[in-house]
Amino acid sequence: MTTTFAIDIGRDALIMVLLVSAPMLLSGLVVGLVIGVFQAVTQIHEMTLTFIPKILVMVAVLLATLPWMMIKIMDYTIRLLEIIPTVTGK
Repeated sequence: MTTTFAIDIGRDALIMVLLVSAPMLLSGLVVGLVIGVFQAVTQIHEMTLTFIPKILVMVAVLLATLPWMMIKIMDYTIRLLEIIPTVTGK
C-alpha cells in the first residue's frame, strides 16, 4: 500500500461524508437563515423558534434522502471491500 493509495482512500472517505451529510446540513442552513431573517424583522428572539423548525426539516430531509444515502454508503463500502485484495497483495 503506497502513500498515495492511502491518501486516495482518505480523500474518497471525506468526499463521501460531505456528500451524504450535505442535504441535511444545507436544509438546516436555509431554515436557520429564513428564521433568522424573520426574527430580525419581528424582533422575536425565542430560542425554540429556531431549534424546532430546524430539527423538523432536518428529520424530513433525512427521511426523504435516506434511500439515496444508503445506496451511496453501500456502493462506497463495496468499492472498499473490492480493493482489499490489491492492498494485501493476495
